[in-house]
Amino acid sequence: MTFASLGLPPVILKGIRAAGLTEPTAIQSKSIPTILQGNDLIGTAPSGSGKTGAYLIPILARLLDSSTRLRALILVPTRELAAYVETRTRDYARYTELRVGVVFAGAPLPAQERMLREQEVDLLVATPGRLLELYERNCLNLENIEILVLEEADRMVALGLGPDLRRLLKLLPETRQTLLFTMTLPPELNRLAKEALIEPVRVDLAPSARTGSGTRQVIYPVPRDLKPDLLNEILPPVTSVRGTAMFARTRYGAERLARQLQRRGYVVAVLDEHPSQGEREQALEDLRRGKVQILVASDAAGRSLDMAGVAHVINFDMPQTPEDYAHRLGRLGSTDAPADVFTLMSPEEQKDVAGIERLLGRTIERSFWPGFDYGMRSREIKQAVSYEEEPRVRRVPVGLQGAAARIAATTAGRPAAPGRGGQPGASGARATTSSPASRTGTAQAPAPRAGAPPAPAAARPANSVPARKPAAPAARRRGPAARRKGTTVRSGRKK
Repeated sequence: MTFASLGLPPVILKGIRAAGLTEPTAIQSKSIPTILQGNDLIGTAPSGSGKTGAYLIPILARLLDSSTRLRALILVPTRELAAYVETRTRDYARYTELRVGVVFAGAPLPAQERMLREQEVDLLVATPGRLLELYERNCLNLENIEILVLEEADRMVALGLGPDLRRLLKLLPETRQTLLFTMTLPPELNRLAKEALIEPVRVDLAPSARTGSGTRQVIYPVPRDLKPDLLNEILPPVTSVRGTAMFARTRYGAERLARQLQRRGYVVAVLDEHPSQGEREQALEDLRRGKVQILVASDAAGRSLDMAGVAHVINFDMPQTPEDYAHRLGRLGSTDAPADVFTLMSPEEQKDVAGIERLLGRTIERSFWPGFDYGMRSREIKQAVSYEEEPRVRRVPVGLQGAAARIAATTAGRPAAPGRGGQPGASGARATTSSPASRTGTAQAPAPRAGAPPAPAAARPANSVPARKPAAPAARRRGPAARRKGTTVRSGRKK
């Protein structure tokens, strides 16, 4: 199949060829005809599968007759993805007169406000929070929106942007076409999709691309305090490290990790929440060109990064959500060169790995680094590092019941020993029989605990049947209705 066979205008085909695309991907070949027909759509596919082109190409084709008003809106979770989508849009629309704008948090608000007031745009790429800010400042009109795209919708929900999305949905025309693209469909996103879309067409390609071809995934179990030492073992010498992205859960963790690597002589760039957009883009470009050996990022800064050209990814901490791990894996799987994804897992993070494996639909290889000193004996390593649960200790009752249980456990299966007078287990003799009476009797009862009721004056014969517990009062056996005086419960009727 070719792009020309999808019924696209010549000017769009020219832009596609200039962007270096030759044949549509699976998600593109299935989505473009549906979008051109005006249907709502839910596209489920991994990162790197061509989702951006799957919605941009048909949208640009439909906007060719555009007047001077905003008709298409693309919502994305992060500013990195917003900048990426804007770049791809300009590539495909380079031979048209369509106007494209982008707004996102982290950039100066006055400049974006001035751009929207002074320029008419046909298509706007935005993060939800910044779009609401600009709308409240009366910088844009959403009444003419014909097409809405929710890109990486699962990530927006995971970031807590669901309330912002619902506010925006109320501001948009109900007659719009809505396109939702995601890698997973968690329950909250599924509820949001039911509110936003009308009879959507489903294009589901996620199961066939879950693992990311050419990508090796390994989990290294290790106690938390030994993670820095194990990382030193995993990393090759300074002279051979290249294209490595490393992720910590928090900004402080990323900065601390970067300092440790710099002390070892690596050329490190830190990507956290504070640098400007230009500095973040420059750090990624330096990593791809080899000016930086290791790029360290926090979870928040690492979301939706285009990891093309990265040779290795090391999760020093487990990602906050399974979707974060899967997105990194998907983008790595789209590159030509094989990539390694190494994850250091402490005992506290095992539940996070279980969530990732449920999302991927497969288990991830566990491995121990050869020759690494875990500082424990082999048994301790097996329990604390591989997280084998300790066998559960069976709780034994105390008092007379506990003594009988212990006697039964030690005498079960032994031949009966006669007591005095040939009677097994008679009073005053050691109970060595496995008869039911001896298992529940009082032979060799332990001394009473402090505060316990006094023992009976005379013990029952060992071969007697244990007395039943006193019968419960009628009110307790028959329930609340029987507690009322003069009331008898019989066949559901009262007398």
